[in-house]
Amino acid sequence: MIALIDYGAGNLRSVHKALKYLGADVQLVREPAPLRTARAAVLPGVGAFDDCLNALQRQALFEACRAFLASGRPFLGICVGYQALFEGSAEFNSCAAGLGVLAGRVVRFPEGRGLKIPQIGWNQLELVRPDCPLFRGVADGSHVYFVHSFYPQPVDEAIVATRTTYGVPFASAIWRDNVYATQFHPEKSQDVGLQILRNFVELAA
Repeated sequence: MIALIDYGAGNLRSVHKALKYLGADVQLVREPAPLRTARAAVLPGVGAFDDCLNALQRQALFEACRAFLASGRPFLGICVGYQALFEGSAEFNSCAAGLGVLAGRVVRFPEGRGLKIPQIGWNQLELVRPDCPLFRGVADGSHVYFVHSFYPQPVDEAIVATRTTYGVPFASAIWRDNVYATQFHPEKSQDVGLQILRNFVELAA
């Protein structure tokens, strides 16, 4: 079973639909208990960093996610679910602590470069780590769909799996051991996104 973590603000419908389409056994999880036996977990996200982390705390899912991440089972963070893996965020004078399993902070796109913020739409992936299992069968330069004003800056460059440039280059996906995460939305990225999610489902098998 893949646990799709429901903290009340995630982009659940599209992620759930995509995983079911790929034949995955998916369960919406609103409390810690199912995470103890899940084969894999997905933390989706739209909206604000603090809203996500505070909701996880209210539902006792914050420590449950940290325990899952430490268990070695596959974990996928999407958008804000990616950002939540880091130590903190500069978003709206954020006060919430991130899950802190990855060193680094979430920052805003720089002003004054003619960028429309948030970035909404398609952009390209540069495959920094083509050996990453999440990107098996995905070509360098593939387009995926983004909706975000902020992005993480990992301290450890070795975890960067893909980069994307929007005014500045940024880590659009990371991989460390059992932890995978994307700033883009694979569930909205058509065939490329389905291939990425298919790869994750296979990791969970």
